[in-house]
Amino acid sequence: MERTVPYTASEEVELYLRTYYSLLRTTDAIQIRTLEEVHSGMGSLLHSRARGESPDMSAFIYALLRLPDCVRHVDEVVLGQSLSVFRQTGVGDVTRWETVSARARRRRCFYNEEEKLMACIIASRSDIDDIIPLLTAYQIEWNKLHRLLQHVPDEVCRTSLRGDASRAWKAYRKLAEALNISVEDMERWHTIWGQDFATRLQEVKDHQQRFRVRLLSGSLVEYNRATDAWWSNIAEAVPDLLSRPIYFISSNTHSLTNLLSGFALQNKKEIQAFLRQDGHEQLLEEWRQIQSQQIPSSEENFLYYVFKKYLQSPNAPEVYARRSEHEAACGIVRVDSEHFFDVDAQVFPLSQLNPDWLDPRVAGDDEDLSFLRESDALILNIDYPLGLSAYNILMEVAEHVGKILGVYIMGKAATLNGVIGDVMIPYVVHDEHSRNTYLCPTAFSAADVTPHLNYGTVLDNQKAVTVRGTFLQNRSYMDVFYREGYTDIEMEAGPYLSAVYEMFRPKRHPVDEIITLDRIPFDLGLLHYASDTPLHKGSNLGAGTLSYYGMDPTYATSLAIMRRIITLEKKRTQE
Repeated sequence: MERTVPYTASEEVELYLRTYYSLLRTTDAIQIRTLEEVHSGMGSLLHSRARGESPDMSAFIYALLRLPDCVRHVDEVVLGQSLSVFRQTGVGDVTRWETVSARARRRRCFYNEEEKLMACIIASRSDIDDIIPLLTAYQIEWNKLHRLLQHVPDEVCRTSLRGDASRAWKAYRKLAEALNISVEDMERWHTIWGQDFATRLQEVKDHQQRFRVRLLSGSLVEYNRATDAWWSNIAEAVPDLLSRPIYFISSNTHSLTNLLSGFALQNKKEIQAFLRQDGHEQLLEEWRQIQSQQIPSSEENFLYYVFKKYLQSPNAPEVYARRSEHEAACGIVRVDSEHFFDVDAQVFPLSQLNPDWLDPRVAGDDEDLSFLRESDALILNIDYPLGLSAYNILMEVAEHVGKILGVYIMGKAATLNGVIGDVMIPYVVHDEHSRNTYLCPTAFSAADVTPHLNYGTVLDNQKAVTVRGTFLQNRSYMDVFYREGYTDIEMEAGPYLSAVYEMFRPKRHPVDEIITLDRIPFDLGLLHYASDTPLHKGSNLGAGTLSYYGMDPTYATSLAIMRRIITLEKKRTQE
């Protein structure tokens, strides 16, 4: 048999994990500075210049985007699995604090400005493996910038953002030179902080960061309780989930609703009018090029992208109200996870969908979807979770719903052989949590996705590895996987497949084995789209965002999943 089990995590990564988990066992808060040396010694691909005197701006910006903005004022971060854990341990009712969030990481957090405390609800151990390295990287790079700024006059910081363009540009370059960073890094940093850049730069100069972290409860029982409370909220909102067959999808909260409700497409003129407003000239020009077929972009995908921006405009409350009314007319139910870990859900009754409202790509050419009225199936779509919480969630769903007809996992991944925007379809998944290697039947091939993908390439027959955290890989670790043919790096597939194993086998998933999932009694499909290329310097989401072009693989994979479900439902209703 082909060798499928690669070498496990490096000694440096294992040392880092052992260090912070042993420290977090204390009931007191730990100092992040005690982790700086072992973090730097790990040689993380995302923080390769941690030990250098010059700032590693890719790592700093990566952390900036994934921590709430208030973290710059925080002294202590408190981690707990539920609101009750915070109350029981004396932290208090954190819902009375300010609710805060990060731009590029979904995690429910609360900020107490008076006490400089931030409380974060965690769904699994994977949240710890995410938060600790983020805080450590943020602190290391903040303090580097703090030391360098002591030699920069205040007027240089201020001038870089004021005055005539020529003078400001010269000061901008001078500031970048003083901080030993590139002008491009300065521009990225400035874009994130925007008009508050000068004020926040002064904050960096004025004080060092000295974070403390406290874990209130690390028990498996508490994680299970949190997941049970999350599910009870969904089951209460849609009781039919307990008795009817479902297709389970882990994706996002926008692509399926746009494809199946048709609200954005029906309000095309209104969205176009928003696009013609001041400040959208570049998008408007791209819209003209799409309509004149000068570029291959999808008109529907572009409208969905602009619609997302429209929902942030002053008209948003009225648009949200109309959208809710429209979605209710076709049976779509949204379930917010307001008081639980941040994984929202949506339920789509197939029989209530209006075929005339669907995105035309869902039906395909001249396809009659009237058979959907005979379907008793529901689609349960959840906003993709982080790491190990995927196992808890799918197990909770499987234990309570009527019957599972299909499990479809769609999400971001890093690629070692492709480029950002490519789609990867794995048939082998090595899970760093269980150390199992899963050989999976896949519901999809390149032919299912390629017709809907305008820019990227579909790479099927790939091998994926599920890692424990985005910072927890170094170059030697990645090189081992690459030599073994693993090119798809992500965080959820392994835990999901561990749950899939337990959904058709009479025992808990094993450890450190090769497992074939070829006799599962439901459909299974994994689709990943590339958002990072970690072996290329600066090519990660710290260096930028997918922006509009991220819509291309997102909707290509969403359409492949919907076309698969429609094919299965047509056969099922006829039988």
